[in-house]
Formats: sequence, structure tokens, C-alpha cells
Amino acid sequence: MGKLIGSGRTADVYEIDEGWVLRRNREDWGDAAAEGAVMEHVRAYGYPVPRVRPVDPPTSRTDLVMERLTGPTMVEALVAGSIDAREVGTVLAALLRQLHAIPGRRPGTRVLHLDLHPENVMLTPAGPHVIDWGTTEDGDPGLDWGLSAIILAQVAVDDLPIAGPARAILTALLADPADLTEAGLAEARRRRAVNPTMTSHEVELLGAAEELVRSLASSREP
Repeated sequence: MGKLIGSGRTADVYEIDEGWVLRRNREDWGDAAAEGAVMEHVRAYGYPVPRVRPVDPPTSRTDLVMERLTGPTMVEALVAGSIDAREVGTVLAALLRQLHAIPGRRPGTRVLHLDLHPENVMLTPAGPHVIDWGTTEDGDPGLDWGLSAIILAQVAVDDLPIAGPARAILTALLADPADLTEAGLAEARRRRAVNPTMTSHEVELLGAAEELVRSLASSREP
């Protein structure tokens, strides 16, 4: 295992070589083998995700070896000024629609990412690629839209320098046609409230975040 090159709320990423990295979950978080299987499932349909390489043992719940991507995250590109907020929201919406065209493993469902936001999209020379599939499920697309929207809204209603851009991203995300549903938004708020990686401050923002999502969504209804 090489040097540490990245860390998130639940995992660390280590360099293997120029082509591959090891993503290791902390505190037995998630199921890396299941995550890798979903990534390969959507990649088979042409969805832009890193390639996954089998690890030993093949059923590891902590270690995921995947293709090393080059390029900034959407957040890094936004801060650098190489992409604007409206484009970020438009690309996120397109990635959600493309994902929801892929059938789930259960009849009548679609593959959901459930954490698709600008920090989980890398802008590579080959185009945007979606990372961090630890929360993925098969289900109804409305939930995926609800979670992406409320994650952005939590930032938009906070007292942070990026609040304004986050609102602009959210506005573009919810532009027609968005598949946000009442049930999806309600379930998204419930899941965020019990997410163990959330701070108490982030949980306190959920009410205002939900109100903002509803306001922006209703302004686009005919």
C-alpha cells in the first residue's frame, strides 16, 4: 500500500501505482465488495465510473481497488473558476437521468447512487466520473433526486461562502425535467437526519433545506 492521497468522512484512499488506488473504509464502514459489484454493473451500461479490480480476499468489506482518475472534483473546479455553478447543476441532473436509465437488480427498480453531489464527481479528461458508491441501492429515482437536492440545500442555507453557488447549483439541478417526488424528498430528509456522519449543525439545517427545495421545485411547476 502506497502513500495516503485522500480522505473522506468514512474512508481513506492510498496510491498503488499510476493506474490504481486502494480505497479503504474506516471502522468497517460499508461493504466494499458490494459497492464494487454495483460499479461494474453500471459501467457495463456505459455509466462513467472508475474500473474496479478484484482484491484478495474477494469478499473484503473494507478494501476496494479501483482505477485512478485524474482531474479535480466539481467542487475544486468550481472554486478554481473552471466551471460555473449552473453547469455543475446541469451536469449533476444529466448524471442522475443517465443512471436512472439503468435497471436495478430487482424487477421494476433503478440503480440509485444516493450521495450524488459535486464532491463525488471528478472531471477527468474523458468527462465527469461518479465516485463513492457506498450508499447505493436499487429503488425509485425520486429518492436519488431528493437526496442530491437536500444535500445541496443544506449547504445553500448554511452560513458559508459557498452557500450562494450551492443555491445556484440546486436551482439548475431542479430545472425541468427533474424527477423529484414528494415521497422521495420526505425520505431523503429522514435519511439525512439519521445519517451517522452528519454533525448536529447539519441536522439542524434540514428543515430550512427542505423548505428551499420545495420552494425551488414549486417555482418550476406549470
